[in-house]
Amino acid sequence: MTARFDRTPRDVLALYHRAMVDMSADDLADLYAVDGVHEFPFRAPGFPARFHGREEVRAGYHKAWDASPVRLAEIRDVAVHEAADPEVIVGEWRGTGTAGPDGRPCELSGLLMFRVREGEIVETRDYMDVFGTYHAIGRLKDVVAALDAPAPS
Repeated sequence: MTARFDRTPRDVLALYHRAMVDMSADDLADLYAVDGVHEFPFRAPGFPARFHGREEVRAGYHKAWDASPVRLAEIRDVAVHEAADPEVIVGEWRGTGTAGPDGRPCELSGLLMFRVREGEIVETRDYMDVFGTYHAIGRLKDVVAALDAPAPS
């Protein structure tokens, strides 16, 4: 395995995808700097707008993945863009797996933007296909209800 400080943003993206398939919140969180930030610009019901710090990433993904009916079998890169800024990488991905107790096939997709410094994620912007994900798990009505709900005061 590549030493932490020798990891490129592309290496980190591959390790991130591996953690997603393995549903390993610990492996995923260990990719982050202690004070790294993970943002979700496209909100999902019951999910925060961001995690602040490695330990919030760890706790948040443990909670999400422990409750998730989705099991990804593989993730493939659709497109990976290295930015002019050498710390930044953008990866569009598509995953296949199963959802629900009956194990019906599903596909999920998203786009991740990482800023990687000294081999650790310091910033993530995670654009998950919320509608597609909730449709795959039979909870699309929850997203629609959340969009219809009055804004919190």
